[in-house]
Order: sequence, then C-alpha cells, then structure tokens
Amino acid sequence: MRRRATSPGKALDEVRVGRFVRVEELPGSRAAASSAVSRAHKHGDLVAIRKGLYFKGAKTRYGMTYPSSEQIAVEVLGNVGVGPTGYTAARTLGLTTQVPTQPTLTVAGPVPTSVPGVKICKRNNMRRRTLRYTEIALLELLRGEWESTVDGGWSALASAFDEAVRAHQIRPTVLAEAVRSERSPAARENFARLTGDRHAQHLVVSA
Repeated sequence: MRRRATSPGKALDEVRVGRFVRVEELPGSRAAASSAVSRAHKHGDLVAIRKGLYFKGAKTRYGMTYPSSEQIAVEVLGNVGVGPTGYTAARTLGLTTQVPTQPTLTVAGPVPTSVPGVKICKRNNMRRRTLRYTEIALLELLRGEWESTVDGGWSALASAFDEAVRAHQIRPTVLAEAVRSERSPAARENFARLTGDRHAQHLVVSA
C-alpha cells in the first residue's frame, strides 16, 4: 500500500498534472503548507487560481498550462447540484463543436457571486443535488435546449444517452427521480420520450 505523504512538499510532488491543490488539504501545519505552496508557485510548479487554491498544469515551452474557466468554476462550486447548461451541456456530452464564449453552469441552491469567467444560473429542484455533472447536462438539454445546441438533433441526443448509460455515466433511475421534480414539462416529456426510444431500440436489437 502506498504511504501517504507526511509533509506538504512531498504531497505536492505526488499531485498529478491537471489537478487542483488546496492549501487547507495539505498535510502539516497551515504555515508549512502555505510555505510549500509558495515555493512551488515561485519555481513554476503551480499556478495560482485564487486565495488558497492552485493548479498543477503541464509544463510547456510557453509556461504551465492553465485550467479552463469551467474547470475552475466546478472546483470552486463543488460537485453537489452543479452542472452545465446550454452549449456547455452539449459539449459535455460530445454533442456540439460550438464553443460558448462564456461557460454556463447551473446550481441547485444559492448562486455564488465570486466565480469570474462563467455564468451561473439557479435551479430550484433540490433533487439535482443527487445528480452527476453529466446527468445534469442531459437534464438541461431535455428542458428544450437540445433543439438549438445539439448537432445532429434528437437522434444524436438519444445515441449519447444510450452510450452514457452503458458507460455508467448516467443512471436512468436516479435521473428519473430528479426529472419528476422539474418544473419544466418539456424535461419530463423529453425524458419519457428518450427512455421510450431506448427501450424500443433494445427490443428491436434483441428480437
């Protein structure tokens, strides 16, 4: 079994490329952790995101790679009830080549105000807090946004849903519970259509 790093410096060495680093989560005292992070930042091993939050990117000839606004927002907001909407949702499911000028995320609950670079929308359905990022992406598209954001239309959306279920990225039963609490009639109708189409397709394949 791999031993857990006992010093903040060793812990930073073990952080994989593409991961965020929170000073408060490093071992040792707060002063030791802050000092280790400061040295790593000075040496170009970390980039500063905001107070207490850093990122370990890949080193290139032009400097260290920086996380996207969407990655930063998800890290700051956490993964409970947070998910993409609009083109950001479509891109999450691989359903569009369009790149939004500003990522848009939804939050089930209060909307924070200190996350620059992204637009955040509030959703009142607290059952969303049981959903994964990908599941919220699908739910947002089912509210009607698939019509304007999905390349390939309904058939592409249905295929992406089937693939995500097979890959265990989307849990139909858990998603169904959240859909029932949505205020959007379109979300409920489209989810019923989506699951019906998938069931019918499987019947044809197995016949």
